[in-house]
Amino acid sequence: MSDVSAHSPAHRLTSTARSRRFARSRALVTLAMYAVLTVMACIILVPLLATALGGFKSLGELRTNPIGLPMRWQWDNYLGILGSARYWAMLGNSMLIAGLTAALTLVAGSMAAFTFAHVRFFGREMLLNYFLLGLMFPAATAVLPLFIQIRDFGLLDTYWGVILPESAFGLAMSILLFREFFRALPSELLEAASVDGCGYIRFFFYITLPLSRPILATVGIFSFVRSWNNYLLPLIMLNSEAKYPWPLGIMVYQGEFSTEWQLVLAFVTLTILPAVIVFFAAQRHIISGLTAGAVKG
Repeated sequence: MSDVSAHSPAHRLTSTARSRRFARSRALVTLAMYAVLTVMACIILVPLLATALGGFKSLGELRTNPIGLPMRWQWDNYLGILGSARYWAMLGNSMLIAGLTAALTLVAGSMAAFTFAHVRFFGREMLLNYFLLGLMFPAATAVLPLFIQIRDFGLLDTYWGVILPESAFGLAMSILLFREFFRALPSELLEAASVDGCGYIRFFFYITLPLSRPILATVGIFSFVRSWNNYLLPLIMLNSEAKYPWPLGIMVYQGEFSTEWQLVLAFVTLTILPAVIVFFAAQRHIISGLTAGAVKG
């Protein structure tokens, strides 16, 4: 009787109705998700577009039409900044500080995370938790002792006085991301390498790193963008205007052109553009690097 009822027309109609309800509910969830993502994208993109377009306007038009397209495109606003030696000097300072910060974070974070992922030693978990406490430690609370330490090392008003603290503050997140990615790699690789006489150092450089390009790109881009946008540490550690990165440069630029907001908006657009380009160029690697650790617990 149960087999007959399972194949009856009434049962088939009930299953079809359930499938249709499930499909409709799934479509509604997908539609709601896309609506939320669209709203979030607008919240993020509208200020960026308004800033970029504001740099193409005159001051009068910027006051009357702050968001819309320019009636007359003022290319001289951008060309004047691009022809300025100060802009390129500040851009070079930002590239140097952010690039070295990202490189140092990659080297230190990947080596430490590999040790925590594959090497067993006494106190490993306690030491790992000590590093991860940095995730709950805001940089602003360490300004005074950090300034004293950098001064005692003789690194005030130097690039390294900014690079070393920024790398240290980014170490906790980089270790967390690297460790999860390294643990998700097949354990058979390490076992096969051990059988062939490959030690931890060779395994790290010749096997782990070539397979870790997604997480390397992820950590590198996050470190680069965080350092690129950092304002507090350069403000405290740097005194010479010739060494200012772009967050301090825009402070100086705004002080000189405080009444010409179209020039300030053009300067902001040109300084954030490199970080945006780098982020979107490595977006595919960033997504794969963040999701790789979810494959294996």
